[in-house]
Amino acid sequence: MQQVKAEPLTIEAFAPFGTFTDIMEPTGCHLGGEFHDFYRDQAKYYTESGLPLGLSPLTVRGHGYVVEGVEWHNHSCEGMMPVNDDAVMHVTPAGGEFDVSQTKAFIIPKGTIIVLNPAVYHLTPLPVHEKELHALIVLPERCYANDFCYVDLDDDKKFEIVF
Repeated sequence: MQQVKAEPLTIEAFAPFGTFTDIMEPTGCHLGGEFHDFYRDQAKYYTESGLPLGLSPLTVRGHGYVVEGVEWHNHSCEGMMPVNDDAVMHVTPAGGEFDVSQTKAFIIPKGTIIVLNPAVYHLTPLPVHEKELHALIVLPERCYANDFCYVDLDDDKKFEIVF
């Protein structure tokens, strides 16, 4: 019987077969802010239609639960799966101007993937127990550049997530 020796996973060795990314210790190009680093399109998944999806690690450092801004994607769904901790994520229905009275916050158990419909207001998921949350984000490739909207909230629309 022939044997095949298992070898370490490297970008070069795996390139003929596909792509991968390390969710827990991502490296490479990323977008960032005060409390998060978004490693965009680190691994790509192509659908039957040819549309590439970016599989992107997100690292979020706990920063409290006061929400001062929201984002949305006009044409794209967004998938999110917390890996090492439960996450809290706020959502507000799509359509019209942001209305904080319609906002809900959900605790997403680690290992659970959620998919947001297009135009749903949201922002970065936050860690529930740990100081740092690692999550997998699934968006169409380059969505962060061509289907991304963000607005800072006026003081009367800012809100705090409580348990």
